[in-house]
Amino acid sequence: MNFWKYWFFAFMGVSVVIFVILYSDQLSQQKSHRNSSVERDLGIHACKDALDEKSTFLWEKTLMSPVGSVNCKDYLIQNRYITRPLSKEEAEFPLAYVMVIHKDFNTFERLFRAVYMPQNIYCIHVDEKATIQFKKSVWQLLSCFKNAFLASKMEPVVYAGISRLQADLNCLEDLLASEVPWKYSINTCGQDFPLKSNREIVQYLKGFKGKNITPGVLPPDHAVKRTRYVYQEHLDRGGSYMKNTGILKTSPPHQLTIYFGTAYVALTREFVKFVFQDQRAIDLLQWSKDTYSPDEHFWVTLNRIPVSTIAPACLWVSALRGGDPEPATLEIPPFSWLQYRSCWHIRAPLSMKFLQARVLEWVAISFSRRSSRLRDQTRFSCIPGEFFTI
Repeated sequence: MNFWKYWFFAFMGVSVVIFVILYSDQLSQQKSHRNSSVERDLGIHACKDALDEKSTFLWEKTLMSPVGSVNCKDYLIQNRYITRPLSKEEAEFPLAYVMVIHKDFNTFERLFRAVYMPQNIYCIHVDEKATIQFKKSVWQLLSCFKNAFLASKMEPVVYAGISRLQADLNCLEDLLASEVPWKYSINTCGQDFPLKSNREIVQYLKGFKGKNITPGVLPPDHAVKRTRYVYQEHLDRGGSYMKNTGILKTSPPHQLTIYFGTAYVALTREFVKFVFQDQRAIDLLQWSKDTYSPDEHFWVTLNRIPVSTIAPACLWVSALRGGDPEPATLEIPPFSWLQYRSCWHIRAPLSMKFLQARVLEWVAISFSRRSSRLRDQTRFSCIPGEFFTI
């Protein structure tokens, strides 16, 4: 009698254990797929509306954030972060990211997850003027990653001022001091989002064979005054802005020719060292401190210094300049990156245009002027023929 009694209780116990295990596994799968299914449905809907030139808003936040009660381990698992290099090629070609942000933590969180790879390294510069809560949220997120950190020095960034360029430089200096042997640095703002995988980015950059991606031209008429007159940053409780004093500037140092280009670039490690060590670069930075939007002339001007005046090993000067032919030996696949140029606000998109070119292009989103500045919650990516959950 006792034998059957013990057998019965043992059977019941084992059954309960098996049931609990199966139920927990099923529950875990449901949780792990929640983000994927919800974001995919929302993203497909957003893409369709955007491509049909309809106003699109996505309000739901579906990322499980470490800001709060979720621990880092659960955060990484539930949000499907990549925790090991996906290929030998990527492992041997680490990248460095400079991210300058000031608002919209949810947007930054998505960008960070989209470009995150364990072999890369990430420096985040948070505007000194950002809210305490925003700074805290960023710090809590980065605390989950050994290869991501806050810049050692934060700037109160003024749009189009030297502080914006200095924010990039602060991070680049920190990245040079890191032990990660990164090959290229890529700078972004908080409203960027990639359209290509890390491996595709690596393959694209390798095609430049140690050259920078800093396209530019001689300053067009509308940009000449940016370096002809003295500008001053103004920062007060009412906001921040740049003011033209009407005072003429001195000529650029070392008889440098000023070029005009993009503030968002891909730079080799050797070039970044040059920026901090070469006297011409140091003097150009000093001269640029009272210009308008110096980040749009600083990189491309240094990149255009004749190779004959630089050490022979420094062959980072790219032929990808406005009007210059691309060398026949440089075979580079098309590449695009989704970015809204004005990183101080983002609005609801009415239409999107995807560019494919043989240079690193930045795709601007068309925004409705009638949209409220408060509606900063649109988050999605659309790729012709493909959809990537973000």
